[in-house]
Amino acid sequence: MRKKAEGPGEFAFYPWLLLAYPPVRDLAEGLVRPAALAALLLVAFVAFYALTVTLSFRGRTREAVVALAALVLVTFALLTRFADNWFYLAPLMTIAAGVAIRSKWIYPVLLTLTLALALLMWRVGSAGESISTTLWGTATGGLIVSIVLKLSRVIAELQQTREELAHAAVAEERLRFSRDLHDLLGHTLSVMVVKAEAVRRLAPRDAEAAARQAADIEAIGREALTEVRSAVTGYRGRGLAAELASARTALADAGIATTVTGAGQAGTPEADALLGWAVREGVTNVIRHSGATACAIRLDGTALEIHDDGRGAARTAFGNGLRGLAERVVAAGGHLETDTRDGFLLKVTIP
Repeated sequence: MRKKAEGPGEFAFYPWLLLAYPPVRDLAEGLVRPAALAALLLVAFVAFYALTVTLSFRGRTREAVVALAALVLVTFALLTRFADNWFYLAPLMTIAAGVAIRSKWIYPVLLTLTLALALLMWRVGSAGESISTTLWGTATGGLIVSIVLKLSRVIAELQQTREELAHAAVAEERLRFSRDLHDLLGHTLSVMVVKAEAVRRLAPRDAEAAARQAADIEAIGREALTEVRSAVTGYRGRGLAAELASARTALADAGIATTVTGAGQAGTPEADALLGWAVREGVTNVIRHSGATACAIRLDGTALEIHDDGRGAARTAFGNGLRGLAERVVAAGGHLETDTRDGFLLKVTIP
């Protein structure tokens, strides 16, 4: 299973408060008057910024917008009264806006705030270069935050949709398999029942005819067993080559470097399907449980090794997938072993 994409969380936005350092320095050096009012408004600014971010990430959108409105009022009160270095607070205001407003309304809001800031800076006599720099940082700060959060949400929705489609595909495949088994065995078992009834009727008076019917039952049963094995092979595995291709993609998507060496020589369709299933289960185990950064897949005829550099000692117990794989390998006359001394090694050998 691929890892879920995660966008920036709540705590990613608190370090941006470092932009408030220039106003804090002005306060500490006694460059603003009245200092008490400036300090009070600055504390209110920080509080409303943190409140806007916190409420937004906890799903309380309406309260977050109210906190954002209070933040905007405090910001313009500070900038109107103190100006200069205090304009560093403006990007924080639009970053909070990008966090709180996740709809198309963010664009007119950002435009309005930027124009209001431009007018304010012009009225207090700020230099043209200072105005352009501040406006650029203010507009892009909120815009980038809004875009990143929207993209993160879209990616999460796409991953959820992909998982739902995968579950639907599995359900459809199970339905197909049950339908195929019904079609495959329904008629065959009916014929076998009819012939068994004939054997029961013929046995007391015509042993030779009963034996012929019994031989027919045996032949039909063997044919049905072959067909069922073929159907189960097609259901449980796509084959070694297909599973190796899928494994490369899955490991790459999980950020795990992959090397594949050697070549498999399965021989029969059943052995090829079993090796393919071993690749699928082994790679699934690596992605879900290893925490590995590298995985090596080695093939030598009908011997398969999957070795990762992850948490080997912590993975001593088999899950359902590996347990089922071990049972099927043993049933086929093969051997499965694991080694946790250096990462995790899964070795499957099929006769």
